[in-house]
Amino acid sequence: MLMNGASDVKDLVVVVVGGTTGLGLSAAKALSVAGARLVVVGRSGDSLESALLVLGSGACGLAGDAVLPETSERAVELAVKQFGRLDGLYHVAGGSGRSRGDGPLHELTDEGWDYTLDLNLKSLFNSNRAAVRQFLKQGGGGAILNMASVLGWSPSPKYFASHAYAAAKAGIAGFSKATAAYYAPHNIRINVIAPALVETPMSRRAVGDEEIVQFVSSKQPLDGGRVGVPGDLDGAAVFLLSRQARYVTGQVLAVDGGWSVTEGQRGGASN
Repeated sequence: MLMNGASDVKDLVVVVVGGTTGLGLSAAKALSVAGARLVVVGRSGDSLESALLVLGSGACGLAGDAVLPETSERAVELAVKQFGRLDGLYHVAGGSGRSRGDGPLHELTDEGWDYTLDLNLKSLFNSNRAAVRQFLKQGGGGAILNMASVLGWSPSPKYFASHAYAAAKAGIAGFSKATAAYYAPHNIRINVIAPALVETPMSRRAVGDEEIVQFVSSKQPLDGGRVGVPGDLDGAAVFLLSRQARYVTGQVLAVDGGWSVTEGQRGGASN
């Protein structure tokens, strides 16, 4: 199988929701270098401005809250207006609800539950619906890549007991598989990428905790047992959005340094 995604997204028009910082910006850079044309979406106007300076003339964007349906609708409209069509969507937007009450079930507040599901699952529903409507209108198919997390099916009760977040990420996998099955006859591909602990603005709590970093050294043993960096996901993201992935849909790809296949014993991996 060819894996040279660099040449295979050339001139594709991709909307990246959550594409102005962290994992989304890293992927947007990779897509831009490979020749894709981009619409990036983020909540902060300042982050959007900085991202567009980095991405150059092949990108445009808008600032808006992905939880609101009109944000994704406007992004798709901008892609069509600026570049003539939409070929792909990468939904990265989401985040932790800890500060709003997410946590272990017996402590999880109603606000924490609603906030976390809106931030991670409702926002994704909005962007996926807007993209699919445009794909159907255009004809010819399209590609959607959704960001989940290994915590959706591979929990860590001691260090990452955020049960609304786990539910939202598990929901993304189920939603993506169901919609992938339904829209496959239309050549619309829908896949999921699932990281473990990656150094992003969202993960400051975990990355700054020495005990968690020690745990991760055996839970994510690849490449020396380090915390991931946003660029670790770029190759998989570009491939799944590329023409080379034209026969791939309904898949959940863990890019997790080995998280989902190890026990994560403190003090080093078992022999």
